[in-house]
Amino acid sequence: MDLLALADFTLVARHGGIGRAARAADRPKATLSRRVAELERDLGVRLFERGTHVLKLTQEGRALFERTEGLLAELGDAATAIASGGLSPTGKLRVSAPLLFSQMALGKLAAEFTLRHPAIRLDITTEDRPVDMVEEGYDLVIRVNPDPDDTLIGRVLIRDRLVAVASPRLRRPSPGEVVPVVARASASESAWQLTNDAGDWQVQIDPILRLGSLIMIRDAVRTGVGAALLPLSLVANDLEAGVLARWGDAKTPPIEIWALYPSRRLLSARVTAFLDVLKAAFPLGHPEELARYMLADVPS
Repeated sequence: MDLLALADFTLVARHGGIGRAARAADRPKATLSRRVAELERDLGVRLFERGTHVLKLTQEGRALFERTEGLLAELGDAATAIASGGLSPTGKLRVSAPLLFSQMALGKLAAEFTLRHPAIRLDITTEDRPVDMVEEGYDLVIRVNPDPDDTLIGRVLIRDRLVAVASPRLRRPSPGEVVPVVARASASESAWQLTNDAGDWQVQIDPILRLGSLIMIRDAVRTGVGAALLPLSLVANDLEAGVLARWGDAKTPPIEIWALYPSRRLLSARVTAFLDVLKAAFPLGHPEELARYMLADVPS
């Protein structure tokens, strides 16, 4: 396969047309068209559907573009770094992360990353919805309990769990007693299944207040208005300080925070650098590490 033809195909696919690619790269349209045609002939497949005014990737073209765009970008980055006399990663790094993790850690962590790698332009988007990394142009996504995806690989950053907490002023319930709780707006359960050193037990609940974010719920629970189920990482500091009391752990699946990236042989140096910063911040993946990171001093 001609690597130059592959690079020209990627250029045309990225810009959505030969004319736009030619203008963006200041290249002759005829050269780009010929290179794409040569690549199609070498592969024996059609990579674009050609209309009067539209150039659209075929299924085979889309598959080739998704597999090779990142590889060619990394080769270009490596060549640029070597030519400039160093191997420090450069360029733009786009990350998508969930709201709570972003609020708890990513402001400070992003600043630390930028101070360590000033040649990388980090762009973090905060959103809880699933994203398509290839379609939306993300280099890495951070997700909570992600669904299996054969196109992505990754590593667990934090293994968290839900715990039942309340102000020490709120008495623990007796068997059969209904407890006032602060719940998520989408929650629908009428009881909690908990476990502690004494064994398993059930708590009947009355959601007297519903709030839209876990940080809002934590702040409300601190006042003593009711109990709540919250991630241990979010309340570990309050438990240690005695601001909140722990009634037990929820008998629910663990909460795993993953960093995911495209499954390809050459991992971006920018992604590797960001993963290294995440690993340094949470080396063991314990929820208490995330809690301590929120309180840690900013490096001077």
